[in-house]
Amino acid sequence: MGFDEMDVDTIWMDGEFVDWDDAQIHVLTHGLHYGTGIFEGARCYDTEEGPAIFRWEEHLERLYQSAKPYEMEIDHDIEELTEATIELIRRQDLASCYIRPIAFYGYDTLGVGPGDCPTRIAIAAWPWGAYLGEDALENGIEVMVSSWRKHASSQIPTNAKTTGLYVNSLLAGEEARRNGYAEAIVLNKEGDVAEGPGENIFMVRDGEIYTPGLSESILDGITRRTVITLAEDLGYTVHDRASISRGELNTADELFFTGSAAEVTPIRKVDNVVIGDGGRGPITEDIQSKFFEVVERRTDEYDDWFTYV
Repeated sequence: MGFDEMDVDTIWMDGEFVDWDDAQIHVLTHGLHYGTGIFEGARCYDTEEGPAIFRWEEHLERLYQSAKPYEMEIDHDIEELTEATIELIRRQDLASCYIRPIAFYGYDTLGVGPGDCPTRIAIAAWPWGAYLGEDALENGIEVMVSSWRKHASSQIPTNAKTTGLYVNSLLAGEEARRNGYAEAIVLNKEGDVAEGPGENIFMVRDGEIYTPGLSESILDGITRRTVITLAEDLGYTVHDRASISRGELNTADELFFTGSAAEVTPIRKVDNVVIGDGGRGPITEDIQSKFFEVVERRTDEYDDWFTYV
């Protein structure tokens, strides 16, 4: 579904609301040429308490953290960005939506060093359903281990959510789709499991849960953190600094992806090898069920995770 088919008409940009079609930049923008941008993806859920943005403060904190290695100065504070986002959702009368804040080096010079290029910032919001499809949430997806490796944190910071680095994700994801799979799994330079192109990964074995640690060249996912908390609160043992070999994927009892877009998506096959019983496993279902109970506010638990619109 293209943006022109969605009922969205406003974007917040550099401190003011502008018409969707007028939110434009110069073709010689630094971020376009060198990938010098940082971004976030958050969800606002239509809850029993009204529209609520999930873990918004953590998303904005990560945005500011992502700016640090690029020495990018964002001239708007968290309070201003929050007010702008809430107003944006209200103006467009969105009950549930995906929110995309982005900051990038703008137009001034075109040396690799940004020099005097200004930092531009924008926030957009639009309706977006299940990232990998509604069926994926219930029945799981088939994935392949990509031939493309995840870059190491010694090469480019993996804890910063940087626009240019998603070329790595695009290559892995498109390779998977060309080969008939829904998504990819990317290994790190050591050949161990890192993550998906836009998701973190969890493995269940003998009733315990494992997920690659931050030193495995992964993004510090906010849904990853959420699932670790929920799983532990449900009584599961979670090993969140695991190193998972490629071979362990095939013998896992259950596998699932997490992400703001992907939410909690089961994996039923890896490279045509059936995982567990070939569907959504019981622990994945337990965690997924709890996740949606929380984000739809069918429980009063974890209320501090929400920013109400």
